[in-house]
Amino acid sequence: MKYATALIAIAGLAAALPQPAENNVVARRPARRNGGRPQHLSSPNMRNTSYPQYSSNWAGSVQIGQGFNKVQGTITVPRVSGDSDSAASAWVGIDGDTCSTAILQTGISFYGDGTFDAWYEWIPDYSHSFSNFAIKVGDKIRMEVDASSKKAGVATLENLTTGKKVTHTFTSTPSTLCETNAEWIVEDFESGGSLVPFADFGTVTFTDASASGSQGTVTPNGGTIIDIKDSSSGEVLTDCKSSASGLTCTYTG
Repeated sequence: MKYATALIAIAGLAAALPQPAENNVVARRPARRNGGRPQHLSSPNMRNTSYPQYSSNWAGSVQIGQGFNKVQGTITVPRVSGDSDSAASAWVGIDGDTCSTAILQTGISFYGDGTFDAWYEWIPDYSHSFSNFAIKVGDKIRMEVDASSKKAGVATLENLTTGKKVTHTFTSTPSTLCETNAEWIVEDFESGGSLVPFADFGTVTFTDASASGSQGTVTPNGGTIIDIKDSSSGEVLTDCKSSASGLTCTYTG
């Protein structure tokens, strides 16, 4: 996302889906700095929502159901720490978990060098940056994806602090949504096929978080909670918890 070069669409799709680190783990997605995406870890059908599941790059909450066509949430932009090339993303999306063929998503990435990136994506296409959308630490950013059909939709980011809003309308899409997953995620994304160093983002909290569609409205509360586990060391790097008011993910690495 932040760099002009992007991963090719096929590579992006492969990276965008869940990839296992161990049994009962969720997936990972690929990179964003180069336009990559995440992927989950293991078979979603093996998960149970009573305990956190683990992924190499997703942390947050996933609701699994039918007919999801709109997901929204608001975060306060965190101050991150770590190496200058470290990074993390926060986003909302439809599909990409039990539906492995598509994801519609939008969000922001924050980097250890103090820069930010606002982006939208319909996998397996790579991510694209919004232009003229200033972001700084402490800004409140509202994120929304709204699918008018399984092949069309709109991604919207609004800086509630500055009043600036950007949107992208998808009219020619590379995949068909299943509308079975709604997500609120903090991600350690990939660049060039490898996960970037994960930035210490402190805490990211999604408020005003909901997903709606043909089956009604849900929030992150009651969804499958996912935390990021380093596949090499086994260290758990996040601690995510949902409540009636939203979802909070804390960096623990």
